[in-house]
Amino acid sequence: MHYLLDTYAWVEYLIGSKKGIKVKKIIENEKNTLSTPENCISEIKLWCLANNEDFKKLFGIVKMGSVIEPINLINWLKAAEIRHGNRKEMKDFGLMDSIILAKQEEIKGIILTGDLHFKNKKNVEFLL
Repeated sequence: MHYLLDTYAWVEYLIGSKKGIKVKKIIENEKNTLSTPENCISEIKLWCLANNEDFKKLFGIVKMGSVIEPINLINWLKAAEIRHGNRKEMKDFGLMDSIILAKQEEIKGIILTGDLHFKNKKNVEFLL
């Protein structure tokens, strides 16, 4: 299975939480292909700054565990459409989440997350 891990999934994995154990099983399953949208890297950096964590170390873990998916102009334009559509139902649906959905459409993967903005979306494995 091809998984697209968002910031939420990586943070849970990195802190070793109960949800992170589920992420770990997916990461360690050699049958899975893993990707991380590059916009999530900036969110991971922000999390490291806020929590006094070593970004270089954590970024190394993310790079070793997944392919960093570049975000291109087509993704950004698709994300604008996705955000516009989702804002009709969720007023706080952001552009970063929209980028993840745009990238997911492109690579045909399953988003792994616990972010409530993705709850009940297609092709999402929600961490409970």
